Parts: sequence; C-alpha cells; structure tokens
Amino acid sequence: MDKKTATLDLTDCKYLGEMHQRIKKALNFPNYYGENWDAFWDCINADCDVDFITVIGINTLSKELKKEAEIMISLLEDNKKYWADVEPPFDYEIVL
Repeated sequence: MDKKTATLDLTDCKYLGEMHQRIKKALNFPNYYGENWDAFWDCINADCDVDFITVIGINTLSKELKKEAEIMISLLEDNKKYWADVEPPFDYEIVL
C-alpha cells in the first residue's frame, strides 16, 4: 500500500488563522474545518487520508505561534499513537 504524504509549510506564517488555512490546504481538510485545535484533532483523526506529514518552517514562527505549533505537534503525536496499529501507520516529521 502506498503512503499518502503531505508537506505543511509554515515558513513565515504570521497569524494563527493563516496557520490553520495552511493546515487546511496542505492536508486537504473539508470546508467545514473549524480552524481551531479541536477541529484539527477531529479532521486529522477522521477526515485526513494522509499517512505521513512533513512539517517545515516552524523555526521561522514568532514565539506566540511556536506555542501554537507545539499544540499541533502534540496532537500529531497523539494521532500517531492512535493509528499505530493500522497499515500504513500515521507518522510525521518536523524539519527545522
């Protein structure tokens, strides 16, 4: 089975809304994506057919957005644990 991959580029993202728009586009989230972390969890867990996500550009974020990125990474890690027993398993990488 082929892995479906996506790249989430957060380079020079300035606002939380912009971050969520980039997430929505990169991961092909549905139009009803609520652009908050609860909605992110719902979509990454149920509506996302991506098996592997590469996240780039976190090192370019402001201090405030880096805190938001930490929340996202925590949710990606939870999703990785949740789907660990399926084939192919979900995974992600952070490229600095």
